[in-house]
Amino acid sequence: GWLKEFAIATFGTADKTALVFGTVVLAAAIGWLAGAVSRGRGAPLGLVFGGFGALGAWAASGELGAEPVLVIGATAVAVAAGIGGFVALAGPGTPDAPTDGLAEDRSRRRFLGMAGAAGVVALTAGVVGRSLSTRAPAAPAVAIGPVLDPALVPGPEHSFAIAGLTPIVVPNPDFYRIDTALVVPRVDPARWSVRVGGLVDTPLELTYDALLAMDLVEEHVTIACVSNEVGGDLVGNARWTGVRLVEVLERAGLQAGATQLIGRSVDGFTVGFPPELVFDGREPLIALAMNGDPLPAAHGYPARLIVPGLYGYVSATKWLSEIELTTWDAFNAYWIRRGWAKEAPVKTQSRIDVPRGRVPAGEVVVAGVAWAPLHGVAAVEVAVDGGEWMPCELTEPLSSHAWVQWRGTVQLSPGTHGIAVRATDGTGYVQTADRAAPAPDGATGHHAVRIIGE
Repeated sequence: GWLKEFAIATFGTADKTALVFGTVVLAAAIGWLAGAVSRGRGAPLGLVFGGFGALGAWAASGELGAEPVLVIGATAVAVAAGIGGFVALAGPGTPDAPTDGLAEDRSRRRFLGMAGAAGVVALTAGVVGRSLSTRAPAAPAVAIGPVLDPALVPGPEHSFAIAGLTPIVVPNPDFYRIDTALVVPRVDPARWSVRVGGLVDTPLELTYDALLAMDLVEEHVTIACVSNEVGGDLVGNARWTGVRLVEVLERAGLQAGATQLIGRSVDGFTVGFPPELVFDGREPLIALAMNGDPLPAAHGYPARLIVPGLYGYVSATKWLSEIELTTWDAFNAYWIRRGWAKEAPVKTQSRIDVPRGRVPAGEVVVAGVAWAPLHGVAAVEVAVDGGEWMPCELTEPLSSHAWVQWRGTVQLSPGTHGIAVRATDGTGYVQTADRAAPAPDGATGHHAVRIIGE
């Protein structure tokens, strides 16, 4: 709705936090005002409490399109603020006119009764809403968890055992999540399908079972959000299992003039990229599993697009519902209409994970991750206090699309030092030192940290 659009346009990737904060503040203000004006008459406060209670029940039904826990939380805040306003303005003092103590007690009892009723409604709605919102989709009919290729199992050559270093494969619960969905869609795979249409010879509609029956492939792919700052954590590597997108498009048959592939989500979110990238060897997937498990709901269950080498905002449709082939100029996807670049290859980047803060002076191990999807990482170097670049050791890559870990040792004297890192990809391109913000097509620059040797 318009409120979500406003939050996204104003706060970007912080939209969810901003909406939650704004909702709680607004609820508190409404509750306090209702409590203040209800001194001596319960109608305003009763209407507000009743309204919030009804809103909680509506959210629990799923019709409102809001997380029940947010609405229930707002209800609780409003009730607490209303009580606070009522009590604060009814504090000790000499009344302007004679009062009936018994009537005063009845007023307080009515007030507390309304607050209690609203709390019961909120609690009931919360329980129901939590049950509905967390109800897991049906398990897939076919097991998709086992590794299809033993070579994909990470071995000791693929990672370093260094405390604080990001795992070479990020566990699902720790994987970053960036999307526009204020409510995670809960999709029933028995009723779900993905349509393939537009400029194709044979429109398709593929069910979940139909996709599972196709040849499944696995690939380690590092994906990144375009809003990731230099040194940020909006990037991760996972083992994705799914159907080759090229197989689906070959079955549909692309028509001449199809110069844009649109991925559309069940919630209306869209991405767009040139379909020629499907055929250039990078092997995009309609992914069904992540690290051996069916996709978590927050990461796109039952199916999503994974396109190596492209930032997610132009490629990584979660909760996929439609693939449409059209022309490049006929359609601008969600974030393109908001000023971001229409073409967005992932930039070569590197990050320092350890050390941070204070370390004993002397020989210090420096380690982190580096990524250059498609071309792979050929080298990583570090420099101390702007000095010469020193080569680091790399782990064996899980694939050309996956990041690598790196480590090196530096000598630090007592005092404050700056350590910077840069990567070189498989084409010989050296990561630029020029600093650029994420907008409109990805951040650039060398990640650097301040370390104190003691």
